[in-house]
Amino acid sequence: MLQDDPHRRVERIGDTVRRPLHPWSATIHELLWHLESVGFPYAPRLLGVDAEGREVLTYIDGESGGAAWAKVVDDAGLVAMARLLRDYHEAVRGFRPTAEAGWAAYTGTLDAGEVVCHGDFGPWNLVWRGTQPVGILDWDYAWPARPIHDVAYALEYVAPFRDDGVCIGWLRYPAPPDRRRRLERFADAYGLTTTTGLVDEVIGQQQQVWRRARQLAAEGRQPQAAWEEAGVLDEVAERIRWSRAHRHLFE
Repeated sequence: MLQDDPHRRVERIGDTVRRPLHPWSATIHELLWHLESVGFPYAPRLLGVDAEGREVLTYIDGESGGAAWAKVVDDAGLVAMARLLRDYHEAVRGFRPTAEAGWAAYTGTLDAGEVVCHGDFGPWNLVWRGTQPVGILDWDYAWPARPIHDVAYALEYVAPFRDDGVCIGWLRYPAPPDRRRRLERFADAYGLTTTTGLVDEVIGQQQQVWRRARQLAAEGRQPQAAWEEAGVLDEVAERIRWSRAHRHLFE
C-alpha cells in the first residue's frame, strides 16, 4: 500500500498504481494523455480504470513522500527540480483540454498566458533517484494558471517559506538556509530573468491554494474536509502571515 489514508487509498499492484477517481478526473486523464503524446517521460502513463473504479497508472520507481525533503537541501536537487518544472511547462504549452469535467474547485478555462499548472509541485510529489527527479506524481490538483504559479508554489517549500525550527527539525536542513540565495538559484535554473515580484507571487499562491482547500472542504471533499476539522487550514493561514512578516528574508 503506497498510501493508506481512509479517504484516499493508493495501492501498488505489480508495475501499476491504483488511485481513486474524482469528478474532475477526466480532465486530468486528458492531460496525462497529452503528456504521453508529446513524449514527456516524467509523468505516469494512464492505463485505464479497473473493476473497482480506480484509475490505473504506471508505477515510477524511486523515492518520494517524506524522503524527498532531503533531496532539495543541496543545490543539485534544487536546480534539477526547477529544470524539471520548466520542462513540464514547455511540454504542456499549447495544450487545451476538451473534457467537460473541469478542475478541482475551479470552473475557469485557460486564458492567454496560462498553462495547465501541476498545482501541487512540491518535492514530495516528485520521484527521486539520488538528487535527480525522474517522475511527477499526484496530478489531481492541476488547473489553469500562469506558469509562475507553479514556480511560486515550489518556492514556498524549497526556499523555503518556513521558520528556522521547521527547516532544521522537519525539512532536513543542517542549519538555517540562505532563503534569498535559494530563491534566486531556483528562479535562475527555471529560466526567470528577474526575481522582482517573486515573493508577492509566493504569498499570492499561498492565499489562492488556501482558498481552494477551503472550497474543497466546504464541498465535503477529502482530505480537505478532514484538514478543516483538524485545524490544518488554520495553520496554513498562519503560514501566510509568517510569509508576509518575514519577506525580508527572501528579498
